[in-house]
Amino acid sequence: MSTEDEKAPSFEDLGIVKVLCDACKSLNWKKPTKIQIEAIPVALQGKDIIGLAETGSGKTGAFALPILQALLENPQRYFAVILTPTRELAFQICEQFEALGAGLGVQCAVIVGGMDMMSQALTLAKKPHIIIATPGRLVDHLQNTKGFSLRALRFLIMDEADRILNMDFEVEVDKILKVIPRERRTMLFSATMTKKVQKLQRASLQDPVKVEVSTKYQTVDQLQQYYVFIPLKYKDVYLVYLLNELAGNSCMIFCSTCNGTVRVALMLRHLGLSAIPLHGQMSQNKRLASLTKFRAKSRSILISTDVASRGLDIPHVDIVINLDIPNHSKDYIHRVGRTARAGRSGRAITFVTQYDVELYQRIEQLIGKKLPLYKTEEQDVMCLQERVAEAQRTARMSMKELEESSKKKRNRKSMDLDEDDLEGASGVRKRLQKGKPDFNKRKFKSKGNKKK
Repeated sequence: MSTEDEKAPSFEDLGIVKVLCDACKSLNWKKPTKIQIEAIPVALQGKDIIGLAETGSGKTGAFALPILQALLENPQRYFAVILTPTRELAFQICEQFEALGAGLGVQCAVIVGGMDMMSQALTLAKKPHIIIATPGRLVDHLQNTKGFSLRALRFLIMDEADRILNMDFEVEVDKILKVIPRERRTMLFSATMTKKVQKLQRASLQDPVKVEVSTKYQTVDQLQQYYVFIPLKYKDVYLVYLLNELAGNSCMIFCSTCNGTVRVALMLRHLGLSAIPLHGQMSQNKRLASLTKFRAKSRSILISTDVASRGLDIPHVDIVINLDIPNHSKDYIHRVGRTARAGRSGRAITFVTQYDVELYQRIEQLIGKKLPLYKTEEQDVMCLQERVAEAQRTARMSMKELEESSKKKRNRKSMDLDEDDLEGASGVRKRLQKGKPDFNKRKFKSKGNKKK
C-alpha cells in the first residue's frame, strides 16, 4: 500500500482544500506521510477508519485535516471529540488543531483531569468546535456540567486507541458511547493495536476501512537501537557515564516508577546535569511546566514514566534511554518513538540487567531484529563510581525530606501526589464511589416530586 517517495502525491492531490494546504505549508509539512496518503482519501469519502502506523508517522494530521475540511463544509459547535489516554497528548493534539485551523477560526477545548472543573465548564459553555479529552474527565462533565451534551456530535476519534479500549477506560468509553449519536464518523489510530481490534464493535464502527502502513510492529529506519548489558547495582553509574559521553544531546530517560524519576533527577542534578522529572503523580501544572522547559531546551534531560511514552512530539529529542526495561514489549516501541520522528535520525539505548533478559528477548522478538551492543569502557565507567555513590546518598536524603514534609501536609502537595492517576480514569471512578452525587439521578427524582 506504500507509495514511492518520488511519486508521493501532494495534499491537494489527496483532496484537501487550498486553505488547509496553505496551513500545512506554514507548518512545514511538505508532503503527506504514508498514513496520511492512505487515510485522508478514505476519511474524505465519509468512511470509518482503523489506522495503524508506526509512531512519529503523522497520525494526528491524518484525522485532523479531514475533520477540519468537514467542519468547513458544515460549521457546527461540538463537532468532534478526540479521546486520548494521556493529558500531555491532549494538549499536543490541541496545538496541532489550532495551528492547522488558525485561518478558519476553529475553537478547541482541552478537557483533562488534574485541572479545575469550573473553568473547564465555562470553556465548554462557549461551545467549542473541537473537544480533546481524556475519557474520565469527559464523563465527569457529561454527568455534572449543566447544558453540556454531545447529542449532535459528528466525529469521534480515539488516538492511541489500543490504550483507550483497554480495561482502564472501559467504563468511561461505554458511558461516552451511550450519549453520542450512532450516526457519526469514528476513527481509531495507534502505533500498536491489541487483540481488542476484533472487539471494536463496542466502539460501534460501521464497516471500517483498515488502513495499515506497517504490517508488523516496527520502529522507523532512521532509529539506531542498542542495548547495554550491566549488573543492576551499577545501573546509575552507567547512566552517568553515558550522559557524559553523549553530552550536548537532548535526552529522554524512561523509568518504571514515579519515585524512580524523582530519585534519578535529584541524583543527576547533584552531579551538575540539567535534569527534570515528569510523572503521573505530579500536579497537571507541574507536568506541563516540566514539558515546557524540556521543549524550550532549558533542560536537556527529561526523566519520565510511561506517561510521556505515547504520542508526544518533541522534535529535538536525540536520544532515548530505557533505564528500566518496560514490562510490556509494545511500550518499548512507543518509548523509542520519541526520537527519530518525521524523517529525523535518533538513538535508543536500553539497559539490560541480569534480571531483565527475558523481557529484553521479548522486545527483540516483537521488533524482529537483534540489537547491537553499545560499546562502553568499563574502566572509565568505574572511575565515576565514587561520585555517583555520593550523589545517590544525597538524592536519598532529599527524597526522605520530601516524604516527611508531605506527611506533615495533609494535602501532600509537596510531593505532587494528587488523587488523579496517570490519565484520570480510575481517579474519576474513585471520586464517584466516594459518594459524589449522580446529578442525572437527582434530576429525575426532582422531576418526579414535581409531578406528585
